[in-house]
Amino acid sequence: MESVLTWWQVTSLCGIVSWILVASHLNLTKKIRSLVQFWVTRQVINDTPLILQIQNYQHKFLDDFFSGLSCVVSVPFYTAFLPFLFWSGHGKLARQMTLLMAFCDYLGNAVKDVVSAPRPTSPPVRRITATKDEKENAMEYGLPSSHTLNTVCLSGYLVHYILSYYQPDNGFIKFAAVAFVCLLVGLIGIGRIYLGMHSLIDIIGGLAMGLLILSFWLKVHEYIDNFIVSGQNVTSFWAALSFLLLFAYPTPEFPTPSFEFHTAFNGVALGIVAGVQQTYSQFHHEAVPRLFTSEFTGPVFIGRILVGLPTILLVKFCSKALAKWMLPVISHTLGVPIKSTSYIPMLNGSVTGNKSDKIKQTSYAHKLFFFSGQETFDVDTGIRFLQYAGLAWSVVDLVPSVFSHLRL
Repeated sequence: MESVLTWWQVTSLCGIVSWILVASHLNLTKKIRSLVQFWVTRQVINDTPLILQIQNYQHKFLDDFFSGLSCVVSVPFYTAFLPFLFWSGHGKLARQMTLLMAFCDYLGNAVKDVVSAPRPTSPPVRRITATKDEKENAMEYGLPSSHTLNTVCLSGYLVHYILSYYQPDNGFIKFAAVAFVCLLVGLIGIGRIYLGMHSLIDIIGGLAMGLLILSFWLKVHEYIDNFIVSGQNVTSFWAALSFLLLFAYPTPEFPTPSFEFHTAFNGVALGIVAGVQQTYSQFHHEAVPRLFTSEFTGPVFIGRILVGLPTILLVKFCSKALAKWMLPVISHTLGVPIKSTSYIPMLNGSVTGNKSDKIKQTSYAHKLFFFSGQETFDVDTGIRFLQYAGLAWSVVDLVPSVFSHLRL
């Protein structure tokens, strides 16, 4: 079994490398963009009257309602919510939603940067960015709407999990659950248009992608979960996969924060997989006590939160500091030319490594890592990746160990 699985892993990784090389040689990103960007941009312009018509109903209550709703289904909210889900005893649901979130984040942001289609022009469209997260979202491209895509996938999977777990006989409950998801998705779509963040084509694209991804995930999630908890070479395979996914990402027409978001959640997925695979039998098996049972009361859960949150924040800080020290040393030792956009001021705009190293990077590594579009490696990518991998690992490995010692 191990031999077969190893060959499957090798084949998968080789397939990704082959895709990178072929797509690089054919310059697929620019070719796809040239085919679809003009059409999508024209649709965005044509949708402007509809956006202005919806914004005619401007009211402070609607501003606050749709801004708050967007925050509730944003990536930062899910990132903060998932540790609580792990610590509540619902490990399977938590790890599946984490991996699904990473999958949605990669595909959604990759399509955004391939198409590189604009958001609605402001003015005349009124754009409301009430939070720092929304201001960063506004710097990304428009198609598809990530909020719509993520809401379809995550709320849809959550309802599927709950209905499968409790198996209610009442058909009205099932109908009400599906109706709630549809209502939520509809409100998110209307809200993104009302806030001036997306046009109708962006919402339709997010809805279509979300339904396709959710349908695919519902077919494969059990196989993925079984591999994570009982497979062979899980951590090494996922580490290699995560590394390749850092480069199997399209270069946008102009820089956006999308790649940073992908890097962070890519690291989160690796940390979760590595931690769960190591500690499944201790902390994450199906027999662990769940919240609001006689073995796991509300006060115990509050104690977990009070202990767990400071711990993972400390690990995040330490992981970042360690990566900032370690990666430049390793890069210098290997002769890899690097720069830093923001994390290491002394490397900002600079390149380490001699001229011959740079030529070698251009002729070999750049040809492999074509999607990065850089002749030098931005060390911030590695720092961000390790930082979030360390944080996620602490959520499922370090913190549960602390809980065990404290009898929480």
